[in-house]
Amino acid sequence: MNDKNIKDIKEVYTHLTDEDLQKFVDTYGSDERSGVLKLVEQAKKRQERLTAEKNRIEKLKEYEYRYWDKYPHICGIDEVGRGPLAGPVVAAAVILPKDCSILYINDSKKLSAAKREELYEIIMNEAVAVGIGMVSPARIDEINILQATYEAMRDAISQLSTAPDLLLNDAVTIPEVNLPQVPIIKGDAKSISIGAASIIAKVTRDRLMEEYDEILPGYGFAQNKGYGTGEHIDALKKMGPSPIHRNSFIKNFI
Repeated sequence: MNDKNIKDIKEVYTHLTDEDLQKFVDTYGSDERSGVLKLVEQAKKRQERLTAEKNRIEKLKEYEYRYWDKYPHICGIDEVGRGPLAGPVVAAAVILPKDCSILYINDSKKLSAAKREELYEIIMNEAVAVGIGMVSPARIDEINILQATYEAMRDAISQLSTAPDLLLNDAVTIPEVNLPQVPIIKGDAKSISIGAASIIAKVTRDRLMEEYDEILPGYGFAQNKGYGTGEHIDALKKMGPSPIHRNSFIKNFI
């Protein structure tokens, strides 16, 4: 039996990283105390979930594996903010390394805000290159949201420090881009590169809308991120439009 008391072992488990799970199982697996055995079982279940996540991430590289030999720098493209009544549309372009092993990347809508923030920092640190483009509400009113989305995507591509060889896009083919493109329906849940781009775009826009909430209080931008919630529409009717509202989107409310 291990000479550590259960309280100390619980403390070890509390701070256990994914990399140390097997060592914990090996160290305490033969302990006969029920409290320790429960911790060992929890560690094994964590290992199972970790293995499942690694397998999911490998599957998420399906499109990348298909093209990496011919196109070393594959860029995932995604946008956020096509539907809101206020704020810009934001696009992100992300080139991940071939040995990328970042876990939990997914369609940003399937992740908690805390997980998106955590992954944002990891992606920004490990990506070969990241580009971010955004188009203002006034420009959206001028050229329409679809064209503004394309413009944001082209801007994001132009911000990359490494030139991409191929674009994996979430559902669209971007006009006026002289690069091979592969549009993938629901690509943010099928490609690790597009998933990474969706996280970067979402966190960038959410942070911006939270800043706008401080400058333009009353509309609830920090909570609704510019989307047309009931509270947002009520504030819009009461206060009128702010400088970041899309006039072409709010005609039915004012």
